[in-house]
Amino acid sequence: MTSRDGTPIAYRRSGRGRPVIVVGGAFSTAESSATLAGLLDRRFDVITYDRRGRGASGDTAPYAVEREIEDLAALIAEAGGTASVCGVSSGAALALEAAAAGLPISQLAVYEPPYGSDAADLGAAGAYRERLAALLAADRRGDAVELFLSRAGTPPEAIAVMRQAPVWHAMTALAHTLAYDDAVMGTGLVPTERLRVTRTRAMVTEGGCSPAPLRWAAKAVADALPRGRHRTLTGQTHEVTPQVLAPVLEDFFAA
Repeated sequence: MTSRDGTPIAYRRSGRGRPVIVVGGAFSTAESSATLAGLLDRRFDVITYDRRGRGASGDTAPYAVEREIEDLAALIAEAGGTASVCGVSSGAALALEAAAAGLPISQLAVYEPPYGSDAADLGAAGAYRERLAALLAADRRGDAVELFLSRAGTPPEAIAVMRQAPVWHAMTALAHTLAYDDAVMGTGLVPTERLRVTRTRAMVTEGGCSPAPLRWAAKAVADALPRGRHRTLTGQTHEVTPQVLAPVLEDFFAA
């Protein structure tokens, strides 16, 4: 599929029924969402895709969040003109931005958009953005990945193990898109005023075992959305299990 600015966007489509588009977060591609798609496509027409700069999709400079919203708009048009959307992590923030921009999203489900809550979070987000830009400009892709993982709370010993694993190559290949996810997050704080203009029926979910800031952010997003509801998935963390998330999405999207 070709987006509005001419960028090719690769996607996968499976199943039958009402269309559902899955928007992944950092380091994700269509393949990353394959398990979730396989659980949902028994009842829905599921579209997963490589966000621009990832996988088989193109990457037209300069990057802008508006271009990613246009990518999602093109996918919705491909799906028939309207679709439900599920966003995870920074993909949830992108889905929220798309809904606030007025895209024809019939129902919106987001899992743990990683917003902050106060001035300290705002300062940390600014420092991260500056450091990330410097590392990417110097082509220090591995260090950029490590910076992101450290900010997300990954212990240093775990990062050291990951650096020796096959997954590290895939992550460093997508390091430049960390700047895209950061741009999607805006200031890094919950965009309360922007969310209040959203009229889409929405569900915001969180993991019961996730860190308190992520859980707070999910509740704040749900409270800001005029038609938002909030739900906690017991025993889940930020790396939500598809087999747990899928039935919740199925019930919500089928209503």
